[in-house]
Amino acid sequence: MTQLHARPYAPDDEQRWDDLVESSWNGTFLHTRGYLSCTDERIADVSLVIEEGKGQLLGVLPAGVHASDRTMVESHPGVAYGGIVHRGELTGLRMLAAVEAVVDRYYHDGWRTLRYKPVPHIYQRVAAADDLYALYRLGASRSRCDVASVVDLHDRLPPSGRRARSLRKAQRAGVEVTRGAEHLDALWAVVSERLSEKFAAEPLHDANALARVQALFPDRVECVVGVLDGGVVAGVTVFRTDRVDHAQYIAADERGYRTAALDAVLAACLDAGEQGTARWFSFGNSTAYGGRVFNEGLFAYKSGYGAGAVVHDSFDLRLA
Repeated sequence: MTQLHARPYAPDDEQRWDDLVESSWNGTFLHTRGYLSCTDERIADVSLVIEEGKGQLLGVLPAGVHASDRTMVESHPGVAYGGIVHRGELTGLRMLAAVEAVVDRYYHDGWRTLRYKPVPHIYQRVAAADDLYALYRLGASRSRCDVASVVDLHDRLPPSGRRARSLRKAQRAGVEVTRGAEHLDALWAVVSERLSEKFAAEPLHDANALARVQALFPDRVECVVGVLDGGVVAGVTVFRTDRVDHAQYIAADERGYRTAALDAVLAACLDAGEQGTARWFSFGNSTAYGGRVFNEGLFAYKSGYGAGAVVHDSFDLRLA
């Protein structure tokens, strides 16, 4: 077998990188260079390409410098998952060789730790957990475990009685569900207000950053809102991959809460997902602080829509 090697990503690699992601077993548009360019500009990119022989591209690893540990590389700080993306050419011991090439590259570049966030199985077009075996073989340790709530759109469970009653309440109140990027600013006002009131926090993205993502991927990012008397009172952004519709920034203002507007919005998202090509609908995580704090109320709320649990893992591998 020809030896695999890893080298730093260069701008000239962009088209080949994105072509590989597009045809990969386990990549999504969040792995593309376009999306990565929209993440926090403070993240220093240290992505790698994995090649064989004279430049045959076999895999890519989106990565950046960890925000608080400047000796750590993370794949990827600006994305919920990272990992080595490939088209089926890195399986079994070939994946082990690929991870070893990554380790060798980062070690010689002076990094001490690799934090690896594999792509959860629900996002994979073909089962591609070979990297987990490679991490085990190399002595990686699990450093984080988050719990996401997901609905199987091909075998959808009925909502709980409480969620069914809330949906009827929203319908009686006259909540109208509509879609479109033109609602993004209004939704962001709701998101910002609720995060400030409940958590004294700000959204990870601002409206301008999300608008850039939506403009780059108009078929992948959708704004879905609930409207009363012409005003947005609740809504969500949906990131659509081939396998998963992922809800982000789920929020409602005070009037939206009183009228259960989110139930109308999320029911519409689930119905649309069931008619689309995705297999799963993800409500995102119900954990915080590295997975060590579990928000039982939030998890119960999401479970009411017929959701089960999928974990998002992180693994740390010492390089020196």
